[in-house]
Amino acid sequence: MTNMEVNNPFDESRLLISLQKGDKEAFEKLYFFYSKKLYISIFKMVKSTEIAKEILQELFQRVWERHKTIDPTKSFKSYLFTIARHLVYDFLHSQVRQRGLETYLIEKSTSSYRHVDDEIAFKETHAIIASGIRQLPPQRRHVYVLCKIQGKSYEDVSRILGISTSTISDHIVKATKFIKSYYLSEHICLLISVFYLF
Repeated sequence: MTNMEVNNPFDESRLLISLQKGDKEAFEKLYFFYSKKLYISIFKMVKSTEIAKEILQELFQRVWERHKTIDPTKSFKSYLFTIARHLVYDFLHSQVRQRGLETYLIEKSTSSYRHVDDEIAFKETHAIIASGIRQLPPQRRHVYVLCKIQGKSYEDVSRILGISTSTISDHIVKATKFIKSYYLSEHICLLISVFYLF
Protein backbone atom coordinates (compact mmCIF):
# COMPACT_ATOMS: atom_id res chain seq x y z
CA MET A 1 0.00 0.00 0.00
CA THR A 2 1.39 3.42 -0.89
CA ASN A 3 1.72 6.19 1.67
CA MET A 4 -1.43 8.27 1.89
CA GLU A 5 -2.70 11.23 3.85
CA VAL A 6 -5.66 10.12 5.95
CA ASN A 7 -7.26 13.54 5.97
CA ASN A 8 -8.07 13.07 2.29
CA PRO A 9 -11.61 11.55 2.23
CA PHE A 10 -10.78 9.28 -0.72
CA ASP A 11 -7.60 8.01 0.93
CA GLU A 12 -9.37 7.40 4.24
CA SER A 13 -11.96 5.40 2.37
CA ARG A 14 -9.19 3.28 0.87
CA LEU A 15 -7.68 2.76 4.30
CA LEU A 16 -11.05 1.68 5.67
CA ILE A 17 -11.51 -0.80 2.85
CA SER A 18 -8.07 -2.21 3.64
CA LEU A 19 -8.87 -2.28 7.36
CA GLN A 20 -12.07 -4.15 6.60
CA LYS A 21 -9.90 -6.82 5.00
CA GLY A 22 -7.67 -7.04 8.09
CA ASP A 23 -4.80 -4.82 6.94
CA LYS A 24 -2.78 -3.95 10.07
CA GLU A 25 -0.88 -1.18 8.31
CA ALA A 26 -4.15 0.58 7.49
CA PHE A 27 -5.24 0.13 11.10
CA GLU A 28 -2.01 1.70 12.38
CA LYS A 29 -2.32 4.70 10.06
CA LEU A 30 -5.87 5.33 11.21
CA TYR A 31 -4.79 4.90 14.82
CA PHE A 32 -1.97 7.45 14.54
CA PHE A 33 -4.25 9.95 12.83
CA TYR A 34 -7.12 9.78 15.31
CA SER A 35 -5.60 8.65 18.61
CA LYS A 36 -4.34 12.05 19.79
CA LYS A 37 -7.67 13.80 19.15
CA LEU A 38 -9.56 11.02 20.88
CA TYR A 39 -7.19 10.96 23.83
CA ILE A 40 -7.53 14.70 24.44
CA SER A 41 -11.32 14.52 24.39
CA ILE A 42 -11.44 11.45 26.62
CA PHE A 43 -9.02 13.00 29.11
CA LYS A 44 -11.19 16.10 29.42
CA MET A 45 -14.02 13.85 30.53
CA VAL A 46 -12.28 11.42 32.88
CA LYS A 47 -9.57 13.76 34.26
CA SER A 48 -7.05 10.91 34.44
CA THR A 49 -4.11 10.16 32.17
CA GLU A 50 -4.14 6.44 32.95
CA ILE A 51 -7.89 6.04 32.55
CA ALA A 52 -7.85 8.00 29.29
CA LYS A 53 -5.11 5.73 27.95
CA GLU A 54 -7.03 2.62 29.01
CA ILE A 55 -10.21 3.83 27.34
CA LEU A 56 -8.31 4.72 24.17
CA GLN A 57 -6.72 1.27 24.11
CA GLU A 58 -10.09 -0.40 24.65
CA LEU A 59 -11.59 1.74 21.89
CA PHE A 60 -9.11 0.69 19.23
CA GLN A 61 -9.19 -2.89 20.42
CA ARG A 62 -12.91 -2.87 19.70
CA VAL A 63 -12.28 -1.30 16.30
CA TRP A 64 -9.87 -4.09 15.40
CA GLU A 65 -12.20 -6.79 16.69
CA ARG A 66 -15.00 -5.37 14.54
CA HIS A 67 -12.93 -4.42 11.50
CA LYS A 68 -14.91 -6.71 9.20
CA THR A 69 -18.12 -4.81 9.96
CA ILE A 70 -16.75 -1.31 9.29
CA ASP A 71 -18.58 0.55 6.54
CA PRO A 72 -16.07 2.56 4.44
CA THR A 73 -18.88 4.78 3.14
CA LYS A 74 -19.72 6.15 6.60
CA SER A 75 -17.87 8.63 8.80
CA PHE A 76 -15.09 6.80 10.62
CA LYS A 77 -14.61 9.78 12.94
CA SER A 78 -18.24 9.55 14.08
CA TYR A 79 -17.82 5.80 14.51
CA LEU A 80 -14.78 6.29 16.76
CA PHE A 81 -16.33 9.05 18.84
CA THR A 82 -19.51 7.02 19.31
CA ILE A 83 -17.49 4.15 20.77
CA ALA A 84 -15.54 6.63 22.91
CA ARG A 85 -18.75 8.18 24.19
CA HIS A 86 -20.10 4.80 25.32
CA LEU A 87 -16.82 3.86 27.00
CA VAL A 88 -16.63 7.17 28.85
CA TYR A 89 -20.28 6.85 29.87
CA ASP A 90 -19.61 3.36 31.24
CA PHE A 91 -16.61 4.65 33.16
CA LEU A 92 -18.51 7.54 34.71
CA HIS A 93 -21.28 5.22 35.84
CA SER A 94 -18.75 2.82 37.34
CA GLN A 95 -17.37 5.73 39.37
CA VAL A 96 -20.81 6.40 40.76
CA ARG A 97 -21.20 2.79 41.86
CA GLN A 98 -17.73 2.66 43.43
CA ARG A 99 -17.53 6.04 45.14
CA GLY A 100 -21.13 7.02 45.86
CA LEU A 101 -23.45 9.49 44.18
CA GLU A 102 -22.97 12.47 46.49
CA THR A 103 -19.16 12.44 46.38
CA TYR A 104 -19.17 11.92 42.63
CA LEU A 105 -21.55 14.80 41.93
CA ILE A 106 -19.58 17.22 44.10
CA GLU A 107 -16.24 16.31 42.51
CA LYS A 108 -17.58 16.22 38.97
CA SER A 109 -19.45 19.51 39.25
CA THR A 110 -16.33 21.20 40.62
CA SER A 111 -13.99 19.89 37.93
CA SER A 112 -16.44 20.32 35.07
CA TYR A 113 -17.12 23.98 35.79
CA ARG A 114 -13.69 25.01 37.00
CA HIS A 115 -13.21 27.35 34.04
CA VAL A 116 -16.86 28.28 33.59
CA ASP A 117 -18.65 31.25 35.10
CA ASP A 118 -20.35 30.25 38.38
CA GLU A 119 -23.65 31.80 37.37
CA ILE A 120 -23.81 29.72 34.19
CA ALA A 121 -23.00 26.57 36.15
CA PHE A 122 -25.73 27.39 38.68
CA LYS A 123 -28.31 27.99 35.96
CA GLU A 124 -27.47 24.70 34.24
CA THR A 125 -27.70 22.78 37.52
CA HIS A 126 -30.95 24.52 38.47
CA ALA A 127 -32.46 23.74 35.05
CA ILE A 128 -31.62 20.04 35.39
CA ILE A 129 -33.08 19.82 38.89
CA ALA A 130 -36.22 21.73 37.85
CA SER A 131 -36.68 19.34 34.95
CA GLY A 132 -36.28 16.39 37.32
CA ILE A 133 -38.95 17.79 39.63
CA ARG A 134 -41.34 18.07 36.68
CA GLN A 135 -40.87 14.35 36.01
CA LEU A 136 -42.25 13.39 39.44
CA PRO A 137 -45.80 12.02 39.84
CA PRO A 138 -48.24 14.91 40.59
CA GLN A 139 -48.73 14.34 44.32
CA ARG A 140 -45.05 13.58 44.95
CA ARG A 141 -44.09 16.71 43.04
CA HIS A 142 -46.58 18.76 45.08
CA VAL A 143 -45.19 17.39 48.35
CA TYR A 144 -41.59 18.03 47.27
CA VAL A 145 -42.31 21.61 46.19
CA LEU A 146 -44.16 22.41 49.41
CA CYS A 147 -41.47 20.91 51.67
CA LYS A 148 -38.21 21.52 49.86
CA ILE A 149 -38.89 24.66 47.84
CA GLN A 150 -41.49 26.51 49.90
CA GLY A 151 -39.97 25.30 53.18
CA LYS A 152 -43.16 24.09 54.81
CA SER A 153 -43.04 21.55 57.64
CA TYR A 154 -44.33 18.01 57.26
CA GLU A 155 -47.16 18.91 59.66
CA ASP A 156 -48.21 21.90 57.53
CA VAL A 157 -48.13 19.83 54.34
CA SER A 158 -50.09 17.09 56.10
CA ARG A 159 -52.88 19.57 56.89
CA ILE A 160 -52.80 21.09 53.40
CA LEU A 161 -52.94 17.80 51.50
CA GLY A 162 -54.75 15.66 54.03
CA ILE A 163 -52.12 12.93 54.12
CA SER A 164 -50.00 11.54 56.97
CA THR A 165 -46.52 12.80 57.78
CA SER A 166 -45.17 9.28 57.18
CA THR A 167 -46.59 9.40 53.64
CA ILE A 168 -44.99 12.81 53.17
CA SER A 169 -41.65 11.44 54.39
CA ASP A 170 -41.93 8.55 51.94
CA HIS A 171 -42.65 10.97 49.08
CA ILE A 172 -39.65 13.12 50.00
CA VAL A 173 -37.28 10.15 50.20
CA LYS A 174 -38.41 8.77 46.84
CA ALA A 175 -38.49 12.20 45.18
CA THR A 176 -34.98 13.03 46.39
CA LYS A 177 -33.65 9.68 45.20
CA PHE A 178 -35.23 10.18 41.76
CA ILE A 179 -34.00 13.76 41.38
CA LYS A 180 -30.43 12.77 42.29
CA SER A 181 -30.54 9.94 39.76
CA TYR A 182 -32.07 12.23 37.13
CA TYR A 183 -29.46 14.91 37.78
CA LEU A 184 -26.66 12.37 37.44
CA SER A 185 -28.02 11.06 34.15
CA GLU A 186 -28.50 14.55 32.68
CA HIS A 187 -25.16 15.77 34.03
CA ILE A 188 -23.33 12.91 32.36
CA CYS A 189 -25.20 13.61 29.12
CA LEU A 190 -24.04 17.23 29.41
CA LEU A 191 -20.45 16.08 29.87
CA ILE A 192 -20.77 13.78 26.87
CA SER A 193 -22.15 16.63 24.75
CA VAL A 194 -19.10 18.71 25.71
CA PHE A 195 -17.00 15.75 24.55
CA TYR A 196 -18.19 16.38 20.98
CA LEU A 197 -17.02 19.98 21.01
CA PHE A 198 -13.36 18.92 20.90
